[in-house]
Amino acid sequence: MFCSEVYAVVSPGAGSATRSHSHFRESKPELFSGTRTHSSDRTMDLGLAEDHFSRPMGSIVASDIEQLKMAIEECKKLILELPEHSERQKDTVVKLIHLRLKLQELKDPEEDEPNLRILLEHRFSKEKSKSVKQTCDKCSTIIWGLIQTWYTCTGCYYRCHSKCMNLITKPCVRSKVSHQSEYQLSICPEIGLDRQDYRCAECRTPISLRGVPTEARQCDYTGQYYCSTCHWNDTAMVPARVIHNWEFESRKVCRSSMRYLALMISRPVLKLKEINPLLFNFVEELVEIRKLRQDILLMKPYFITCKEAMEARLLLQLQDRQHFVENDDMYSLQDLIDISSGRLSCSLTEIHTTFAKHIKLDCERCQAKGFVCELCKEGDILFPFDSHTSVCHDCSAVFHRDCYYDNSTTCPRCARMTDRKQDEEPA
Repeated sequence: MFCSEVYAVVSPGAGSATRSHSHFRESKPELFSGTRTHSSDRTMDLGLAEDHFSRPMGSIVASDIEQLKMAIEECKKLILELPEHSERQKDTVVKLIHLRLKLQELKDPEEDEPNLRILLEHRFSKEKSKSVKQTCDKCSTIIWGLIQTWYTCTGCYYRCHSKCMNLITKPCVRSKVSHQSEYQLSICPEIGLDRQDYRCAECRTPISLRGVPTEARQCDYTGQYYCSTCHWNDTAMVPARVIHNWEFESRKVCRSSMRYLALMISRPVLKLKEINPLLFNFVEELVEIRKLRQDILLMKPYFITCKEAMEARLLLQLQDRQHFVENDDMYSLQDLIDISSGRLSCSLTEIHTTFAKHIKLDCERCQAKGFVCELCKEGDILFPFDSHTSVCHDCSAVFHRDCYYDNSTTCPRCARMTDRKQDEEPA
């Protein structure tokens, strides 16, 4: 129950009634959840009742900040004097909550707040949501959307109170993504707290492994140590562990690394055959995906010269992975995650089947661009993406694979092109 939970914060059994405001706020997440007490008279409609500041015994007039502070102190004393777990004590706890929210509202007015603010390459947009399930990235406390103004960066989704805006020192992570689209590819490259002068790698707050004055938390992506304000024990998949160990377990990372990895996850910046070519020897799914991508690149010329394919916008089936129609060697971290789960193999195989069906069965123009094996001059029409064919590296002619490798002479098409070139040369 709401009142019994809040009561634990201010009752003698839960500690001093003069706890700090920050501790009190941590006990209020359910304040706006619509929960009600046993008493039908104790309705939690904040800002709607006219007697929020009426004291159960006597009357408290709270018209300004000083009077609110006095009312809060008197309310706290009254809570300690009333019988424990009594209805009157629970009613008083509710009044105390309203008083504190009103005080916070007076300290954090919304008037004249701009809808857009630009700071350290952040583009902060004023939020209209009244959700209370957000946390300020600057002060690490709850954002009370009903009474506080707050902003979200449209680039990196950094959230903060309006009052915390001028205290921000972290630039927008999206600018780093734009200027430095490369992963740290060493596994947890730790340098040690002594090299950091026992300070947070980001805000330079003094830290130590013993937690005095502040706990040092290591980011598995950067290998550096951070304070609890810059490192919330968020977890993310680390690219270095995926590429070198094919390991997809989420690791603890700092806030800035978490945002950077989230923004980078769909960017095709990993050239696997250069970073770790041996990975293809141990992960069969990678070999399968590489073959499908190579086939799609061979199909692409058919589509860009086919009116029906352009009207059907077939290539847009890969719009979420645009790099698949540009090359066959660049991967994003999301690609590797989807390969590991088997999701990419299923979706890419389906797209491959759709593309092949258009070229070989549905479209007469594309069918007319097929090849006849000039080595055996037998069999069906061949296409370069067929599994039983081989393609000449010089002229792109297509042959049966067995015919191509059994042939000891040069490619017939290359030979014709050479003869034609010699005939055209002046004597």
